[in-house]
Amino acid sequence: MDNMNLNKHISGQFNAELEGVRNQVMSMGGLVEQQLNDAIDTVHDQNLEIARRVVERDVKVNSLEVSIDEECTRMIAKRQPAASDLRLIIAIIKTIADLERIGDEAKQIAHMVIDNANKTQPPLVSIENMGRNVVKMLHNSLDAFARMDVEAAVKIHESDKRVNREYESVVRELMTFMMEDPRSIPNVLKVLWAARAMERVGDRCKNICEYIIYFVKGKDVRHIGSDNLQSILDE
Repeated sequence: MDNMNLNKHISGQFNAELEGVRNQVMSMGGLVEQQLNDAIDTVHDQNLEIARRVVERDVKVNSLEVSIDEECTRMIAKRQPAASDLRLIIAIIKTIADLERIGDEAKQIAHMVIDNANKTQPPLVSIENMGRNVVKMLHNSLDAFARMDVEAAVKIHESDKRVNREYESVVRELMTFMMEDPRSIPNVLKVLWAARAMERVGDRCKNICEYIIYFVKGKDVRHIGSDNLQSILDE
C-alpha cells in the first residue's frame, strides 16, 4: 500500500471515529432531554414513580459522560488532531460536561417532587411553564449541535434572557408565598431550588451554543455578551 492510500485509510478511520463520538453525544443528549422532560412532567402530575426513575437514571447519564470523555482523550492521544478536528473534540468534551450537569438539574427537580409529596407548597404553574421553555431550549440546542448550525445557536443563546425573566418572576411569587405562610418555608425553598435548577439548564444550553460557535467559527465567545454574538455571523 503506498503512502497516499495509507493516509486516506487513516483519515477515513479517524472520520469514522469522530462520527461515532458525535453519535454518542446525541444519544447522551437524547437521554438528558428525556430526563428533563420527565422531571418537568412530575412537577405537573406529581408522579412519584417517574420522579424516582429520573433519579435512578442519572447514573446512566454520568456513565455516558465518562465513556465519551475517555474516547475523546484516546483520540487526542492517538490521532493528535489539529484545526477543526481538535475544535470538534474540545466542543464535544465541553458539551458532555454541560449535559451531565443538566442531568443533575433534572435529578434536583425530581427530588423536589419526591420530598414535597403531599405537603403544602405554592402553585407550580409558573414553574411548569418555565420548565417547558428550558426543555424546548435544550431540544433546540441539541438540534443545533447535530447540524453545527451557528445561526440557530445565536438565536437559542438569546432566548435564555426569557428564561431568566421567568426565573425572577417565580422567585418573587415564592417569596410572597413564604411571607404569607411562614410554615411553608422549608417546602417552598425546595421549590425555589428546583426553579434555580431550571434556570441553570438555560445557562448550560447557552454554553452548548457557544461551543457550536467555537467549532464553526474558531472563536471563543464565552464572555463577549449576547448583544455581540450576531456580529460573529457576519464575519
